Amino acid sequence: MDQLHMLWPAGQAAPEAALPVEYLLRIFRPSDADAYVAPMHGARFTQWDAAHLTAELEFVLPDGLFVVEHLRTAALVATAMAEHHASPLHPFGGELGWVAGDARHAHRGLGRAVCAAVVRRLLAAGYHRIYLKTDDFRLPAITVYLRMGFVPFLYQADMPARWQAVCAQLGWPYTPEVWPGGERPQ
Repeated sequence: MDQLHMLWPAGQAAPEAALPVEYLLRIFRPSDADAYVAPMHGARFTQWDAAHLTAELEFVLPDGLFVVEHLRTAALVATAMAEHHASPLHPFGGELGWVAGDARHAHRGLGRAVCAAVVRRLLAAGYHRIYLKTDDFRLPAITVYLRMGFVPFLYQADMPARWQAVCAQLGWPYTPEVWPGGERPQ
């Protein structure tokens, strides 16, 4: 099954996000490579290792890999990437990719902070098509994306039903008529 896609509406202002004082949003450093794997595994991206990180860095914009550091422990507890991933669905597309967070630091706005940083970076780089891919079961992440302003992209026939199920689980309004690729009212 293909992943769900969401789009940042063209012309929408860059999002802001604040962090609690015990956290620092910053750019990834090469010395973070070993510690970077922990939040990825925590988000069930178990295929991540040093080689996977190195391969993915080929797509990351300069200063486009964001991490949140827990200042007391120096642990990396959230991350997201601003990537150049053009495709037929997203010509000249910039992707918000590989969002992950440590569940022990949930509900503190860390996911929103790294996602907002990525969207701001992609907008600053001139991207007009900003998208993300996610899975139907990643409901906490989808909630963050929807609250930030991303909208579902109904790019294939099974998308309306899948989004209807996701929206029902989240208690989010199901409005396919206003989403890109959705049926337009007559």
